[in-house]
Amino acid sequence: MKSPDLSLAVQYAVAEPRLPRWRLRRWAQYALAGAAQDGMAGFDAAELSLRLVGQAEGRRLNREFRERDYATNVLTFEYGIGPDGVARGDVIICVPVLAREAREQGKTLLHHAAHLTIHGVLHALGYDHIRARDAKRMESLETAVLARMGIDDPYIAPAG
Repeated sequence: MKSPDLSLAVQYAVAEPRLPRWRLRRWAQYALAGAAQDGMAGFDAAELSLRLVGQAEGRRLNREFRERDYATNVLTFEYGIGPDGVARGDVIICVPVLAREAREQGKTLLHHAAHLTIHGVLHALGYDHIRARDAKRMESLETAVLARMGIDDPYIAPAG
């Protein structure tokens, strides 16, 4: 099955040289291909924005839109699929939270960033993890996509 076309805008509210546009785009394309293989239907293309933010903006967005007063690692705004068959969404990654979690979990920043990018893109495509069955499907897909990229299962703590 052909992967849907991707239009991706990347915004840097904070600099993170390890996360260039080409790398973020590649990860988003892996997520789209995984969703296509998983049978996620209803869209032919995706128009996404991915914004890297600092602690203050991450906290503000989470407070304003989720009523939670802390910066979270990834926040996704899913806008659905338009009549033109295009799925649209915004993915916000809080770089300081990403870096802290990677250290705490014994993961490389790039592996954790890949996971959060894929997680956010899947949310933008309509996946969620509210119900246990949906969480299992989403986590299994994330794990499979990451494995294709040579990245270990993010839901298993690293040895050591």
